[in-house]
Amino acid sequence: MRTFWLFYTAEFKLSLREMSSFIFGLFLPIGLMALMGFLASSNEELTSSFAAVATIGLVATGVMSLPLSLSSYRERKVLKRYKVTPVSPSQLLLAHVAYCFSLSIISMLSVYLVATLGFGMEFVGSHMRFILFYVLVMISIHAIGMVIASLSPREKTTGAISSAIFFPMFLLSGATIPLSVMPNALESLAQIFPLTHGIQLLQTAVQQQPFDHWFSLFILLIITVIGVVVSIRSFKWE
Repeated sequence: MRTFWLFYTAEFKLSLREMSSFIFGLFLPIGLMALMGFLASSNEELTSSFAAVATIGLVATGVMSLPLSLSSYRERKVLKRYKVTPVSPSQLLLAHVAYCFSLSIISMLSVYLVATLGFGMEFVGSHMRFILFYVLVMISIHAIGMVIASLSPREKTTGAISSAIFFPMFLLSGATIPLSVMPNALESLAQIFPLTHGIQLLQTAVQQQPFDHWFSLFILLIITVIGVVVSIRSFKWE
């Protein structure tokens, strides 16, 4: 356990030095929530925006930070070196995933505080349902990141794949621009992104809507299972 916490602390310090994961995963969603708070004219709009913006942190860590870091470790033979030491490289992998999860949760809580303390958002839905859905979305998005890290041969390739997935999902899934203001074609296109289904689940939880998004729940569960299986079977340490 001590080794795990040493790795976890090291991951935190490295990310703090680079700052990119904090900028995209923490400061950006806080700023967007503040902007949407000013634009919201009702509690329904505010809660809907909160559910959407709360996912930006987990996308930034899951699709960008996680695969890029693991590809970098593999290309620099960091994981290979650990294989010849008493310390298992899987502990480094586990510590980095735990760091990504914790930054995602901190981001979501920060957005929640901005929405409630800054703009008086009233959470009228189910906290427990929101937490369960948030955990599912977080795991499924990070499973995609693990697949990218497992299948990509080089760090540059990983960066290109991650960017090709992150930015369309960031702009078109409803995390930044509400689907309701998009043209019908873009709204239909957004359904190919797993984050779109995740945001729809979270919005039903914060607004206490009757749950009828079984297809979205199915999509996220399937992505989680496939992502975990593929990444376990194809991940290369060197």
